[in-house]
Amino acid sequence: MPSLPINFRRVLIAAGVLILILMVVDLNRRLETLNTLEKQAQINRVEATQGAQTQIALQTEVAFAASTEAVEEWARNAGQAQEGDQAVVPLGVPGSDPVVTVEPPPPPTPMPNWQAWWNLFFSE
Repeated sequence: MPSLPINFRRVLIAAGVLILILMVVDLNRRLETLNTLEKQAQINRVEATQGAQTQIALQTEVAFAASTEAVEEWARNAGQAQEGDQAVVPLGVPGSDPVVTVEPPPPPTPMPNWQAWWNLFFSE
């Protein structure tokens, strides 16, 4: 059986090329992981900014709700009078018919899509 001469130089070059290929593959994997993590970090930054803005808006609402202006506004909308106000009750003219206000009927609720299709295909 003929024996092949082993050339150590070729073996070392082949091993070096194999190691280089493995390093490039590992670098590519690490770069993909880095890109994924950067995208997630960007999403987290946006969510944190939105959370901070929501917190500021809620703190502003809480500060207004605790103020006397909010209490006065609520009292005025509830029909309460302030000190010094003179309550006026309008009276109708004697002998005239009272004004009848008619409430409009509530708007009809929309039909679900499945029921509209059912009626389209199966009603007479």
